[in-house]
Amino acid sequence: MDLHLDLSGTRGHRDEIYRQIRAAVLDGRLRDGDALPPSRELAQRLAVSRTTVTAAYDRLTAEGFLTGRAGAGTYVRAGAAPDPAEPVAAPADGVQPRPEWTELPAPPGSFATAPEFDFRAGVPDVRRFPFDTWRRLTTQSLRASRPGLLTYGEPQGDPRLRTELARHLAVSRNVRVRPEDVVITSGAQQTTDLVARVLLRPGDLAAVEDPGYPPPRLLLGTLGVRVAAVPVDEEGIVVDAIPAGTRLVHVTPSHQYPLGVAMSLARRRALLDWAERTGAVVLEDDYDTEFRYSGRPLEPLHSLDSHGRVAYAGSFSKVLSPALRLGFLAAPPALTEAIVKAKYLADWHSPGIEQAVLAAFLAEGGFARHIRRMRGVYRERHDLLVDGLRSELGDVLAPVPSAAGLHLSATAGQDLRAVARRARDRGVWLFSLGGFCVTTRRNGLLFGYGAITADRIGPGLARLRRLFDEGER
Repeated sequence: MDLHLDLSGTRGHRDEIYRQIRAAVLDGRLRDGDALPPSRELAQRLAVSRTTVTAAYDRLTAEGFLTGRAGAGTYVRAGAAPDPAEPVAAPADGVQPRPEWTELPAPPGSFATAPEFDFRAGVPDVRRFPFDTWRRLTTQSLRASRPGLLTYGEPQGDPRLRTELARHLAVSRNVRVRPEDVVITSGAQQTTDLVARVLLRPGDLAAVEDPGYPPPRLLLGTLGVRVAAVPVDEEGIVVDAIPAGTRLVHVTPSHQYPLGVAMSLARRRALLDWAERTGAVVLEDDYDTEFRYSGRPLEPLHSLDSHGRVAYAGSFSKVLSPALRLGFLAAPPALTEAIVKAKYLADWHSPGIEQAVLAAFLAEGGFARHIRRMRGVYRERHDLLVDGLRSELGDVLAPVPSAAGLHLSATAGQDLRAVARRARDRGVWLFSLGGFCVTTRRNGLLFGYGAITADRIGPGLARLRRLFDEGER
């Protein structure tokens, strides 16, 4: 262990080394079994004689704090260290963040422990992650390009990954973009942050969907941007309700979060006309549209845009795994250079090894095969959920028609936030639509079916039914 000792201004070096190591053991900074530096190495580092260090070690050993192992070194003796102490809290009147950060809700906890009935939205089935293929491609990538993958990479992203992504988007979504205008990010939220940073100043106006995904709205607010919540109806965001002066609008047109509706072609054209007329930019988050179960694929706004007003964003969190932390932005050419600079200043670049592996996964067709396989899995769960909601809860919930994605919303005639809280206490994890609203009011529940297996959907809905019945008594 790299042990820090401070001998500045002291003369009794042996006693000071003894005192500081003893204190580190007693307050739990050094724990049972921790190895101390060899006496010769510590003496060189502290610029003292080896005899001085050895004498301090011998005294600590004699008092039961340390133990020596022949040929192995010196260690903290078992039972010498107490349980680690809690860190000392900072004074209440110490350094404080800006008020907007203290007002934000706490981040969600880890999703590693799954509830009994996991209807959380936005979570894919990571049990079906292509582990064997990913392991093989990781090994191949490291062998082929070491040590290149272990040093700093390009802020814009791995060139091969950008090329493969551009090809994939052109084939699968009819999004035609040059690899030079693709930027690899750490997910959809960083994409929002980068676009906002290069476009907006504090006090500028941005618009988000209402109800909508909270992080973009909250993130924009921390940048000092004024945020307008614009209502969503059965055709998508209500373009006529976007306030004058809006410079950026964030939308999920292909599978709106959380309602699940698709923006109609007429509304898409109206939004693009509005952007061209006002000089605004549309940030299109093409949320989980890889999984479409019926109907024709919808044209992304980017494909309909003829004036370079759409920044097209996507993420691999919902398709492969949230742990990858990889997303992308097909930027308007006029913004690409600035966004690359912003990415460099934010975190230099996204993880290099994961980018290389993902590029190989796309190139060999593994990504397309995974989507096809998972589309069948999720379609079964989608249909089971729709049927179950109608049979078990049809008197209190009305499913909103949705033909894509990993979640389904169901509206109700009353506020169900309390029901959602009680359900979580009973092992049924889901969200209420009311939690996604700002100025509008939507009553209902949001059901994710990415993480829950098909055989758990029915029992989960049955338990939810009992909660409604209990509430009526």
